[in-house]
Amino acid sequence: MSGKDRWLLPEGIEEILPKDARRFEIIRRRLLDLFDSWGYDLVMPPMIEYLESLLTGVGKDLDLQTFKLTDQLTGRMMGVRADITPQAARIDAHYLKREVPVRLCYLGPVLRTRPGEFAGSREPLQLGAELFGHAGPESDIEILKLMLATLAATGIENPYVDLGHVGVFRGLAAGAKLAPEQEAELFDALQRKARPEIEELLADWDISTDKKTMLAALVDLHGDVEVLAQADAALRPAGKPIQQALEDLRTIAQAIQAHNPAQALHFDLAELHGYRYYTGPVFSTFMPGYGQALAQGGRYDDIGKAFGRARAAAGFSADLRLLLKLMPGEPNDRWGILAPGAQNAQLQTKIAELRNAGERVVLRLGDGQIAARTLGCDRELVKKDGAWAIVQR
Repeated sequence: MSGKDRWLLPEGIEEILPKDARRFEIIRRRLLDLFDSWGYDLVMPPMIEYLESLLTGVGKDLDLQTFKLTDQLTGRMMGVRADITPQAARIDAHYLKREVPVRLCYLGPVLRTRPGEFAGSREPLQLGAELFGHAGPESDIEILKLMLATLAATGIENPYVDLGHVGVFRGLAAGAKLAPEQEAELFDALQRKARPEIEELLADWDISTDKKTMLAALVDLHGDVEVLAQADAALRPAGKPIQQALEDLRTIAQAIQAHNPAQALHFDLAELHGYRYYTGPVFSTFMPGYGQALAQGGRYDDIGKAFGRARAAAGFSADLRLLLKLMPGEPNDRWGILAPGAQNAQLQTKIAELRNAGERVVLRLGDGQIAARTLGCDRELVKKDGAWAIVQR
């Protein structure tokens, strides 16, 4: 690498410069206070762990996203975390070991081998909340409400919410006794809503007509809350577990719209993001003009089993780096007070008083010709009539 290129960062890795860093810290504090007000305790897992612990129970998708290296002390394989959620699950299962519901939150960097979108970051600042130990829709509702409150705290009001339930497809696939490779093929076609491909696959498989009809119906079961009634009718032969999944979605929708009648909800029973990871309701939020999800979450009851303690769990996560880019408006710059650098006891006392009061005080170093605003100050501390006073610049 030539000398002129030494400052370049790897693709998908970027620094946060002072102005954005201040915005990040303001929002970070605001969100952690929000999580605390809902009863969520902050955890700070390590950036790097032994690979078998980091990837336990999370499946192939996260494995491919994880940077791997060899520990020079032990020779064991280690990984840089690509997702904090499994670490929070391990903390709940292995360290806390509580029998009551546990609420945990986190906010920190993760590292991924590939960005989630074109020209996206490979180092998201992942924030999230997890609720362990409760299996009912009440915890799904709480997590979804907190996700919406998190977006509102960053200035994103009433985003578009997409709701699904992986238990519907999983139950239908199990009822049809699909082989793993058949399930994977159909899953992929459903994500692309490739109707001709779906019909062709089902026509080639030796399963009953009613099961083919129900699986094919998933591609059309999307829309507002009325689609749940259509799903009830179309999927009634599938049995009670499918009907319970639909009822859970209905309960979640009623609670969210009672909380905020203006909240737009969209249901899509072929929406299966995180299918290998989630076990129940899944939800994503979007905003007009931006095609990627702002935040995603759902129920993932199986993750704690890998750590020796199966616990019901629901949670959500988002990338604070992305949310900062999408935040409406710009916060006001934090201007300071420029003070002389002289070692004067009265001056030093005044500077300490201002800093203790929350003011930003910048000392002038050497050259007294530099304008206050060049140094980020809109006021200056000057001596008038034997006392130190603040004047506007």
